[in-house]
Amino acid sequence: MQLILASASPARLALLRQAGIEPLVRPTDLDEEVLIASHEAEHGPLAPADYVLLLARAKAEALLDQDALTGFDGLVLGGDSSLDLGGRMLGKPHTPERARERWLAQRGRSATLHSGHWMLRVRDGRIQDSAGTSTATHLDFSPDIDEAEIDAYIATGEPLEVAGAFTIDGRGAAFIDRIEGDPSTVVGMSIPAVRRLARELGVAWPALTG
Repeated sequence: MQLILASASPARLALLRQAGIEPLVRPTDLDEEVLIASHEAEHGPLAPADYVLLLARAKAEALLDQDALTGFDGLVLGGDSSLDLGGRMLGKPHTPERARERWLAQRGRSATLHSGHWMLRVRDGRIQDSAGTSTATHLDFSPDIDEAEIDAYIATGEPLEVAGAFTIDGRGAAFIDRIEGDPSTVVGMSIPAVRRLARELGVAWPALTG
């Protein structure tokens, strides 16, 4: 059983490979800020779980707009992550200036990393079924991080393209005092959640990992 990862995230790819899955990688082109703004203009502010789930679903479904997937029989998985810091959802900072601003704001504070997962069961380019879920992991940022450490970390480039401007599976681990919940959620995708979604769509985990 094949699985397509509709994401360019190296962390999500690494997580799936560590779990025994070798996915096809087909990133989708999606303007996340425009999508969120449009949805909230029509329906109002999104709860954190709904925020990441909306983007995960959009990424998965966008793949079928980009690629007909003719002859494909398998699963398509979309994912999204965002950090809830004091009620504000923070995605990738993209620039050193924004990453530094966020680290100055989040050091010594607690936050929640939300990851959304949306899975499609596809046969010959048609969606047969779908399922989604979100997961959340709480974490505490170290209170004693100084600005020299922040600047050195940002200079590595690591925090620029990850939700919340940090990792726990890289250099950012030095600045996280505590996590509560599934660690893979913070990396970018909950592997237990992926297993449950596959089972919900009638695909046994060994069919993906074997």
